Amino acid sequence: MIFAMALLGAITRLTESGLSITRWDPVTGVLPPLSIEAWGQAFAAYQTTPQFRLLQSGMDLEGFKQIYFWEWLHRLWGRLISLAFALPLLVFWLRRVIDGRQALKFLAVFALGGAQGLIGWVMVESGLGGGLVERTSVSPIRLALHLGVAMLLYAILLWMALGGRQRTMVKTSLLWHGWAALACLVVTMTWGALTAGLQAGTIDNTWPLMEGDFLPGNAMMWLDPFANPVFVQFLHRWLGPFTMAVILAWVWRCYRVRPAVLWLGAIALAQVGLGLATLLSHAAIVIAVVHQAGAILLLTLLLYNLRSLCARPTGHR
Repeated sequence: MIFAMALLGAITRLTESGLSITRWDPVTGVLPPLSIEAWGQAFAAYQTTPQFRLLQSGMDLEGFKQIYFWEWLHRLWGRLISLAFALPLLVFWLRRVIDGRQALKFLAVFALGGAQGLIGWVMVESGLGGGLVERTSVSPIRLALHLGVAMLLYAILLWMALGGRQRTMVKTSLLWHGWAALACLVVTMTWGALTAGLQAGTIDNTWPLMEGDFLPGNAMMWLDPFANPVFVQFLHRWLGPFTMAVILAWVWRCYRVRPAVLWLGAIALAQVGLGLATLLSHAAIVIAVVHQAGAILLLTLLLYNLRSLCARPTGHR
């Protein structure tokens, strides 16, 4: 469900739907507007946002309903994730399937999920106006934080689910290499969210050069690199191949111990290809969503193989 949630978030972002709902109603927001009057009120609230006034002033009610749907579905799916986690947890706890210590661990994960919902609203709020700078989209940094926490939740649950797997004894250096690959992937994914938040994927849509140069002169023009879409895209387009190289090197080292690790290498290669396709297509929605799905699949396979190799070290370096 979190995997699907991340893809819904990508669609919501790419269709510029994230600011269509201007209120956070955890309970009453489950239902969309059910009358013409309610739709008119929701549309009127959206019309007060900088995004509508500066970019979408020609949108009619039917167009608003389309973007409203994606944001509403994204929020509804988050509520369903909470129920899918909390209700079985309560049943297992009452039936003593899990003890108090295990319950506390699961409650901590549930609390992190609640914090993720709050982060999502803080992200949306950044694009609703009222700040010193009128944004027509959400804060890229808050967007990166929102995706980062989602992937942290995904990784924690996957790691816990794989806890009972048989482990393989390997060299300590091999484990460190795997953790380094994971760190590279996390940085690349987070920077990808920042790239998406700045819509940096829609500029300089050539490869390997940007504006005819490897590093365009305006890439370092601003003092704040996090606000410079040229620099952000430049770094992301090369973080991807670097992370791929680190992962492929780890796959080569792990192959004799775990032949199935070849799937990780194949997905790493495919993910760089998807990144290039996303760039050359000016971030076409379908390709961009598949690119995000590839990143999560890569994270899944990397964690899966790391979990299988995480055992007490043999002492060899």
